[in-house]
Amino acid sequence: MKNTELNFRAFLESRGLKLTDERKRVWKAVSARSGHFDADTLLYELRRGGSPVSRGTVYRSIPLLVEAGILRPVAFTERHAHYERVLPARHHEHLICLRCGRILEFHQLRLEKELARACRVNRFYPVGHKVEVTGYCAACAARSRA
Repeated sequence: MKNTELNFRAFLESRGLKLTDERKRVWKAVSARSGHFDADTLLYELRRGGSPVSRGTVYRSIPLLVEAGILRPVAFTERHAHYERVLPARHHEHLICLRCGRILEFHQLRLEKELARACRVNRFYPVGHKVEVTGYCAACAARSRA
């Protein structure tokens, strides 16, 4: 049993919930993923892989995985929310295309340093931050100009 499964099991038990077979399937699918996804994509992949998981279980499990610190929401578009696994020491920011929904990751050391400086100057003690830039990816921008 992996450490995150133990953590998820303990998290659920602290709330009087069990790690059911369906929740375990959702957790395993999330743990195997890289990149961004939404709930419907996760459900589709689970079903395509032969897992008998209900839509309700997927939609109820995602907030639990977020609260347990296994997932984080990364983009809320007008369409829906996207998520990614929480990985230690892999902080990054996001560029979000408003037309196609594509999410690009980037890391800028200068931005990180400026945010840290702003906190120091203002005697602010951060616990985290999230930068999302919305706009249009190159493909969508080119289509709108055509």
